[in-house]
Amino acid sequence: MDALVPDRPRLIVLDVNETLSDMAPIGDRLADVGADRALAPVWFSGLLRDGFALTVHAENPTFADLAADGLSRLLAPTSPAARLDDDVAHVLAGFGALPCHPDVVDGIGALADLGIRLVTLTNGATAVADGLLGRAGVRDRLDALLSVEQAGVWKPDARAYAYALEQCGVAAADAMLVAVHPWDTDGAVRAGMRAAWIDRAGSGAYPSYFRAPTITAGSLVELAERLG
Repeated sequence: MDALVPDRPRLIVLDVNETLSDMAPIGDRLADVGADRALAPVWFSGLLRDGFALTVHAENPTFADLAADGLSRLLAPTSPAARLDDDVAHVLAGFGALPCHPDVVDGIGALADLGIRLVTLTNGATAVADGLLGRAGVRDRLDALLSVEQAGVWKPDARAYAYALEQCGVAAADAMLVAVHPWDTDGAVRAGMRAAWIDRAGSGAYPSYFRAPTITAGSLVELAERLG
């Protein structure tokens, strides 16, 4: 059961990859270069895992570097050596053309209309978030686009959330992290924030070993309704 939310947060911090962006086209790009499209979530999960691992060792790798290296290893068995770099570039270029999930545009609009400040905080590059939200026509509804590249550590390190809060001048208790990833909502709760887990599939399968989110919602639109 969701915890009670006594008032609206002053600030909502939105995750980007998979939370806002529909990454299904990445699978299509893998198929374009002769790989199994079903490898897309495997590759992305491995990319996040390695970013987390390096953060533990006080390193701050760029999303793009880890993504390219992981793809090179993933595609090596099916892409000829002479074509490997081009195939990797083709897949990665897909990040610059991803669409938002169907609920995102209306959800961002509804959250902004509640008077809540909106920012993004991504483990990737702010340019990807800027392009995604610009193509969707909602970039102007967000106050800022933030990245762990400037924070110095990847989420879910508490310092990544602290960086976003400092940039926005908002206390942790007055902010809410919104993400589809339980590891992200868990990290935000441990950092003193509220958190909303977006469960678009309606699975309800939130890991019992993570701190529970403040709210579970099936979409950003539902989240706005709950906060409204």
